Amino acid sequence: MSTNEKNSKKGENKMSGRYINPYTDFGFKYLFGTEPNKDITLELVNALLQGKEVIKSLTLLPTEQLGDTKDDRRSVFDIYCENEQGDKIIIEMQKADQQWFKDRSVYYSSFPIRQQGERGQWRFGLKAVYTIGILDFVFDEDKDDQEYYHHVVKLMDVNTKEVFYDKLTYIYLEMPKFQKTEEELETIVDKWLYALKNLPRLLERPKALQDRIFKKFFDVAEIANLSKEEYVKYLESEKVYYDNDGAIRTAEAKGRAKERLANAKALLGNGVPLELIVKSLQLTDDEAAILRL
Repeated sequence: MSTNEKNSKKGENKMSGRYINPYTDFGFKYLFGTEPNKDITLELVNALLQGKEVIKSLTLLPTEQLGDTKDDRRSVFDIYCENEQGDKIIIEMQKADQQWFKDRSVYYSSFPIRQQGERGQWRFGLKAVYTIGILDFVFDEDKDDQEYYHHVVKLMDVNTKEVFYDKLTYIYLEMPKFQKTEEELETIVDKWLYALKNLPRLLERPKALQDRIFKKFFDVAEIANLSKEEYVKYLESEKVYYDNDGAIRTAEAKGRAKERLANAKALLGNGVPLELIVKSLQLTDDEAAILRL
């Protein structure tokens, strides 16, 4: 473990370190959704495409998308851009799991598809649409597989296992699963995931991230370089992030406690001694008292 990582562990839960937290709404959009920093966005997207396509330039587009009529729903993307060929790219930082997250992701991708429609005679030639989701959670169905965190999803023929349509791509990164240390970084994707996951806890730019684009990335991410107005907005966004994070952790802890107590009651009903249950499940005194009632 590098000195940088050891130091980051000490300040793991402290707000306002040296670098912006990219998981905050302000932080993510500031780093990747502003005109001066779009070359950083381009490098990130090219890394995630892994050579399948090399994008030479990006144009940032309005993030608020309206439906076809005034009564249609609207959507607001974190970052929305297009490459030199007109292909559309949606980039989202998703902080918490949602019941219909995949549905929402597919729904969002429908906006740049429908907007390509032309009046009159049209041959339905579509530009590609990419949706990139940087997730601060793990899909329920993937929790047992801690190695697989970089999902690339396309429409596939279930019989031939071949890609049926290559103009619609979903890339999902389950960030909690990424556990590589600085010494273990091998690919450019590794480096980007390491930078995104550890940025708010780092005290300096890691030696493994010496590429030109990472020098700019870390310079831009320095909180000290924000204007007073930007700093105030960042602090507000950071507070919202940690308030929401605390609420999620509390809900998860309550859910685990409820499940643990239910398991304890089931064991007690099957004749397992109370003392053994308390010890095995590491029940609190209050939980043990409930079982004694």
